[in-house]
Amino acid sequence: MGVISLFDYGAARHADRPCLEDDLEVRTYEEVRDASHRIALALGARGVVPGDKISTLSPNAVTMVEAMLGIYRAGCVFVPLNVLNSEEENSTIIQNNDVSVLFYHSKFSGVVERLLKVCPRIRLSIRLDAGERSDQRLREIAAAYTGEAPDPGASFHDLASIYSTGGTTGAPKGAMISGLAWDVQAASFFAAMPVRAQPVYLAATPMTHAAGCLAIYLFAAGGHVIMHDRFEAGRFLATIDERRATHVHLPPTAIYMLLSHPDAAKHDYSSLECFHYASAPMSVEKLKQCMEIFGPVMAQTWGQSEAPLICTLLTPDDHRLAVESPDHVSLLASCGRPTLMTRVEVIDDSGRFLSVGEMGELVMNGPLVGLGYYRKPDATASTFVNGWLRSGDIGYKDARGYVFICDRKKEMIISGGLNIYPAEVEQVVWSHPAVQECAVIGVPDEKWGEAVKAVIELKPGMSASQEDLLALCKSRLGSAKAPKSIEIWPSLPRSAVGKVSKKEIRARFWDGTGRSI
Repeated sequence: MGVISLFDYGAARHADRPCLEDDLEVRTYEEVRDASHRIALALGARGVVPGDKISTLSPNAVTMVEAMLGIYRAGCVFVPLNVLNSEEENSTIIQNNDVSVLFYHSKFSGVVERLLKVCPRIRLSIRLDAGERSDQRLREIAAAYTGEAPDPGASFHDLASIYSTGGTTGAPKGAMISGLAWDVQAASFFAAMPVRAQPVYLAATPMTHAAGCLAIYLFAAGGHVIMHDRFEAGRFLATIDERRATHVHLPPTAIYMLLSHPDAAKHDYSSLECFHYASAPMSVEKLKQCMEIFGPVMAQTWGQSEAPLICTLLTPDDHRLAVESPDHVSLLASCGRPTLMTRVEVIDDSGRFLSVGEMGELVMNGPLVGLGYYRKPDATASTFVNGWLRSGDIGYKDARGYVFICDRKKEMIISGGLNIYPAEVEQVVWSHPAVQECAVIGVPDEKWGEAVKAVIELKPGMSASQEDLLALCKSRLGSAKAPKSIEIWPSLPRSAVGKVSKKEIRARFWDGTGRSI
């Protein structure tokens, strides 16, 4: 069961419908189904067996999604790589999760050449597109195979996917997701928001992450998935109108760009059924603007790599109620109520369940919750406790069961929907010879939700420019994780035991904002 079963359910009922579309081509469900079988057969012919770990490194493209489906059809484990990651991080993900096969787009040929040198476990790399090299691409390899791939015999509870997260040290951990968890995600989505017509889904953020999750659900309904290889606000708005999109997904940062675009109010969005947002808290005032422009179609979910995307859901009806009724306006600050088959509760530090309105750590239970961390038993034992996933998010539930997230127990920063771990950034800053001490925090930002800021104390008698420090971070971390700003202070505040007090540093930027994330 799982991803390939959801796809086959839609393909059996809508074989002639368009399934995948990018700037180069459109493929029907029957064509994509055939491609997935050919890819699975090609993998088997090259010695790949069920359970092998396989990654993709590609912008949004038809061939990338076909490869993903071929991976699942072969009974292999999909380990997506984010194109926004640094090479170092993707290398760590590959090595920590025993990836042996890599599908890649020619845009990343140079990156892949370097990855192959430092990732000896990769024994097979396959190019997805034509590119400039003379070696065969995926479609040419797959063309040699016909018929249906054998059923790998996977069960509900088998490992299907490994989605990378991070820890307090910044080292990526592989969250293991079962086939059953994928079925539960889709069931939860359709139970709460049944589709009214053939879905037309517009995806402009990486299909290896939340945008791809929503696509997988919509495959079961015969959805037409239109992909942009990158997000451009003007193009995104125009495409909703021109292609009569029914479903879209964006993180809050990208939504803010839509709202500020000069053409935001010039298009017709009446086709929209669901404008899904996730990955970070969203400004209540901007949510109200969204509903004025796009209509009563906003839908928020909350989840994490260990329990993907849809542990809670704030439906379009919830949003509408919040805007229409002054008594319910607080709902816009909620991430919704627990979804079908997922239980969300609040506990204190001792593990005791708390009552309505009491603040504590949010925990989740149910088949949507992952299987633990790949080959990290200690991290698994501390996070997956007695059947409950400890989220690290601090919040409460109200009397109607709505969940409110107020802070994060862990120090993770969510900037533009991307999880950034301060310790990872701090290690890079500390590598500069002039840096004595540093603290990396998230600060309020209209565009990014939170922006990464490094506050630095220099060694006595030494100097460093903000420009040099930013350049160092960008070279080691990539632009997405590098600080957006750096401040150099004479000294950093410390606790009684001499530890840098991030609480005091954060207070200087968050006090008066009415929130802490």
